[in-house]
Amino acid sequence: MIEILNPGELSRAREAGALVAAILRTLRDRSTAGTNLQDIDRSARAMITKAGALSCYVDYEPPFGRGPFGHYICTSVNDAVLHGKPHDYTLADGDLLTLDLAVSKDGVVADAAVSFVVGGSEPPESIAMIDATERALRAGIAAAGPGARVGDISHAIGSVLSEAGYPISSEYGGHGVGSTMHQDPHIPNTGRPGRGYKLRPGMLLALEPWVMADTAELVTDPDGWTLRSATGCRTAHSEHTIAVTEDGAEILTLPK
Repeated sequence: MIEILNPGELSRAREAGALVAAILRTLRDRSTAGTNLQDIDRSARAMITKAGALSCYVDYEPPFGRGPFGHYICTSVNDAVLHGKPHDYTLADGDLLTLDLAVSKDGVVADAAVSFVVGGSEPPESIAMIDATERALRAGIAAAGPGARVGDISHAIGSVLSEAGYPISSEYGGHGVGSTMHQDPHIPNTGRPGRGYKLRPGMLLALEPWVMADTAELVTDPDGWTLRSATGCRTAHSEHTIAVTEDGAEILTLPK
């Protein structure tokens, strides 16, 4: 399913995006050495509830997971890259943490993710990997506009990641959003320009470049959700929700 939002729905999408951005910024500031992942999850729940929004994760039960996710945010640490379930783990200085959050506000979903290094120790290789996903995200956004195709976005993202020297997996990637969190079209992180679905004003897309330092192979934790690098290497993931407009792409999840 691909939804085309009308102006009223797009206004609500902006509100949802602003909420996601604000929550992620607050949680990033609070995620210091000594913070437990379960405390991050509880804080996310409190802020979502206070805003009158709904979590897209708690009852989420897709084919690629095992049972309902049961938490309010994804917390992926070091070699975990996607769908990290919050658990009893205390962050240490130098950990690479990804926070991934999707909420529904007044019937419209926004989805975003940010990776960062906890504390004052910032390994150069981790910073370079995070920077590559952020640059790839900007390139994908720049390629999105009315008349562009999904392959244009995928090619722009993949070109940045491959030039930075990272293996690319197309197993998971960006996707449409709207009244639900995961919709068509699927937007791989590598592809051929000029191919795929043609973008139209009113579409909402979540673009999410992610990489693992030295592999494209994923393994799944016993929790049935957390995806890790097969080699134990570090990972990074950046994501924004954008709206396709007559003039290009509007980023809805930028922090203010």
